[in-house]
Amino acid sequence: MYDVIIIGAGSMGMAAGYYLTEAGQKVALIDAFDPPHESGSHHGGTRLIRHAYGEGGNYVPLALHAQKLWEVLDEKTEERIFAKTGVLNFGPKGNTFLETVEQSAKEYYLPLEVMTAEEINARWPGFQLDSESIGYFEKTSGVVFSENAVRTYRALAEKNGADLYTNSYVQAIETTTDRVTVKLENGEVAGEKLLITAGKGTNQVTKLLDITLPLTPVRKTFSWFTAAEEANYEEGAFPGWGHIGEESTYYGFPSIDGTGLKIGRHDSGQPLVDPGELDPFGAYPEDEQETLHFAHEHFSKDIELKEGRVCTYTNTPDEDFIIDYLPGHANVVVACGFSGHGFKFASGIGDCLANILMEKESAVSLGSFRLSRFDESL
Repeated sequence: MYDVIIIGAGSMGMAAGYYLTEAGQKVALIDAFDPPHESGSHHGGTRLIRHAYGEGGNYVPLALHAQKLWEVLDEKTEERIFAKTGVLNFGPKGNTFLETVEQSAKEYYLPLEVMTAEEINARWPGFQLDSESIGYFEKTSGVVFSENAVRTYRALAEKNGADLYTNSYVQAIETTTDRVTVKLENGEVAGEKLLITAGKGTNQVTKLLDITLPLTPVRKTFSWFTAAEEANYEEGAFPGWGHIGEESTYYGFPSIDGTGLKIGRHDSGQPLVDPGELDPFGAYPEDEQETLHFAHEHFSKDIELKEGRVCTYTNTPDEDFIIDYLPGHANVVVACGFSGHGFKFASGIGDCLANILMEKESAVSLGSFRLSRFDESL
């Protein structure tokens, strides 16, 4: 009999599992694959963490809490967890997202440098921004190594006594007021509480409880590039960055350990009819062209595609997260809909989820992510 069963042992689930075991809870982690893996949203090596947040100031306390926990995790392992590369957000002047970045920095007294296009191009020769661009540079932000983080949380959780059920598909869920039974292909697991953090497979799990959440899994791509002037894009010479344009949003990373400049497009993508099916990179004409065109326009004409990969976003209608108890189930919590900007918070969300499940006060309020805002769609 476990204290908590977790279905989906990826970013949020594995973090929550670790923090629960640190508090002495007996935990079972169930995953359809063997994390870290390439069938979810945590692969690809790196994720940005920003503190002055254009998606809304309500995210800032969670980002700062997550940052502290990433740094603590960094000290517990020989794996690399965080690199303070700094993060530059740039785009056209007057952009609402960028103005929110500036407002949240002022509200929370965060270091933020406002830069003209000329200043950006001079400091980082890898950029070639037009004169109408403006940038906001956070020197204390940087890169989280996502697969390393999941791998480290797994090792620490197992060391603390967590049981992992990998390559296991959930067949049915039975709940009572004080017990949850999860039936697998080869047996069943019972516990007092259940946490569902199944990413793109969330609705496949919640439908077993006759609940469908407002989620849209979307196929996304990201790519690595080589450049003739590779030194301009190396870690230490180039920051993490995000570009917010009038009609598109991109993000990227410096070349870390010779991997190449990494670029992805945050908006657009192809909705997945079947979350289990994910077309490979190159299945659509835009896979190779959209990020390459962006690189030539904003960085250098001699940049060439090195490698492309695919992953999934699981989007909510407002692109804010869902973290709440499932309706009608006082012992089932769901955390999902991280909409392509959730990984940076995984440490903080995992810690908060552990406290919610133990009925303790969390370090940060997650009230703005309640499911009730979508009542009409449930």
